[in-house]
Amino acid sequence: MADQVDEDWRSADLPAHTRVALEYAEKLTLSPRKMTQDDVKELRKVGFTDEDVHDITQITAYFNYITRLASGLGVPPEEEMKPWDREDGDW
Repeated sequence: MADQVDEDWRSADLPAHTRVALEYAEKLTLSPRKMTQDDVKELRKVGFTDEDVHDITQITAYFNYITRLASGLGVPPEEEMKPWDREDGDW
């Protein structure tokens, strides 16, 4: 399953709550200004508590922060990590 998620989480066989959490994380990452209370309601509909919503948001935000920090400083990915696509072709 990890390989499926790595390649395309949308086509992976995931439980509903995991899919909703990933949709939330993706939207927060790609379109943070479009986030609304409806996004939080979707998490609650599948059973996430306020604490869970907080944790999902914190983890997503921290991952985005640390990734942007590394990108901004030109830190290449660790050797065991699959290289990510870069527009400039570096690394």
